[in-house]
Amino acid sequence: MSGGGLLVAGTTSDAGKSVVTAGICRWLVRQGVKVAPFKGQNMSLNSFVTREGAEIGRAQAMQAQAARVEPSALMNPVLLKPGSDRSSQVVLMGKPVGELSARGFFGGAGPAAKPLSGAVSPGRALHGGRQAALLDTVVGCLEELRGSYDAVICEGAGSPAEINLRRTDIVNMGIARAARLPVLVVGDIDRGGVFASFFGTTALLAPEDQELLAGYLVNKFRGDVSLLEPGLDMLKDLTGRATYGVLPFQHGLGIDEEDGLRVSLRGSVRESRTTAPVGEDVLRVAVCAVPLMSNFTDVDALAAEPGVVVRFVDQAEELVDADLVVVPGTRGTVKALQWLRERGLADALARRAVEGRPVLGICGGFQVLGERIEDDVESRAGAVDGLGLLPVRVRFERDKTLARPVGEALGEHVEGYEIHHGVAEITGGEAFLDGCRVGSVWGTHWHGSLEADGFRRAFLREVAAAAGRRFVPAPDTSFGALREEQLDRLGDLIEEHADTDALWRLIESGAPSGLPFIPPGAPA
Repeated sequence: MSGGGLLVAGTTSDAGKSVVTAGICRWLVRQGVKVAPFKGQNMSLNSFVTREGAEIGRAQAMQAQAARVEPSALMNPVLLKPGSDRSSQVVLMGKPVGELSARGFFGGAGPAAKPLSGAVSPGRALHGGRQAALLDTVVGCLEELRGSYDAVICEGAGSPAEINLRRTDIVNMGIARAARLPVLVVGDIDRGGVFASFFGTTALLAPEDQELLAGYLVNKFRGDVSLLEPGLDMLKDLTGRATYGVLPFQHGLGIDEEDGLRVSLRGSVRESRTTAPVGEDVLRVAVCAVPLMSNFTDVDALAAEPGVVVRFVDQAEELVDADLVVVPGTRGTVKALQWLRERGLADALARRAVEGRPVLGICGGFQVLGERIEDDVESRAGAVDGLGLLPVRVRFERDKTLARPVGEALGEHVEGYEIHHGVAEITGGEAFLDGCRVGSVWGTHWHGSLEADGFRRAFLREVAAAAGRRFVPAPDTSFGALREEQLDRLGDLIEEHADTDALWRLIESGAPSGLPFIPPGAPA
């Protein structure tokens, strides 16, 4: 017998689908329900590697943590990793199978996938590059999860009312209709226009899709809820659908989003608050906001440290007062290298290296710090000179490295994960994780290493010494515990501000019968 299910859709991108899905997962698991997250198709440069070596979206890994289960490829069978405005790498069941144009993927007359690896046939997997051909795979993964869990909470993508994409949809109403899932639509009231968004979303769905749209959830509300209630009553009169809760606005809950640069440039890392330092000085960290930045979550653990100020920068002048500069991962290593040079950041990094001021390169950021890059895979640019700050030569291979390494650095235990096509040949320097260190310049392919508390403290002590700062890492900061506190806050939001009895009825029994059709519906 299949377990219950629910699809959390949104009126827009960034409406709060990811955090609401995580919150429902955490609320359910605290009630003793065995629950799993799911997103049929994700577009993100923030990804994660499961213990089985499968690449999935970091949002689904975070939701799995909220559900207290091990993440797996079943939870995100299709991952698109943009390489430009027009094309993405397609990751199917955790493995890359090809590079495809947007037009080809969504069903237009686009080219077939360009294979990256002989392990999976992209022609077979993508059926000539058509998204709709993946529906059976997506539904099969969902049904496998529903056979193993009491409930599966699915996250949609963008808006379910994107009428230009409905024919090939496998992540919103396409999967909802195929699996008969009730749909809850989340709207961000902080943006304004939430009532129009709810009504318009409903009215642009086909009758068969409207039958599954059970109701709404208001997100990021500020103020007195009683002032909103007349509008909610009118919305129910207009659509015949209830609002299942009004979640208040709270800072610092945007964990592991999909669109890293757009979200993070609001200020410090996702509205995180800097607490007072333990020592006399704060430590300033500047993260180069390179094009196609991936896994910006690597710096979250730094931002969690009392007295560490993290900001994203794109000007050379912004590196002057930084105690540490991080060059993060990127889906476009050669493009990032060109961007650093065009903006004068490359010269600023070179000056830092000469002056003994700390620089850390992670994954693609590690690669640009090397001497030479040979890339006939990602950019197809051939041989390109790197910044020459580390004795490393990088050669891009078609097979992607997906690993969960464990090791030691600075006398501390470290765990991480690797996602890269570039293979590094290290010809000198001091060993540092799988990379190297020369003076105050470090480089590694390991994502997530800074989440290891002991290693992070040791690294920050070295940074502070090199920068001449009287900064002292807090002795008791646990990044894992802070993450759990965030997830519990999400669960609290659902438990305290949503109609949980009604939510459980949806999950267990599906959408209410007799929901009215709101014209005009989707175009034929």
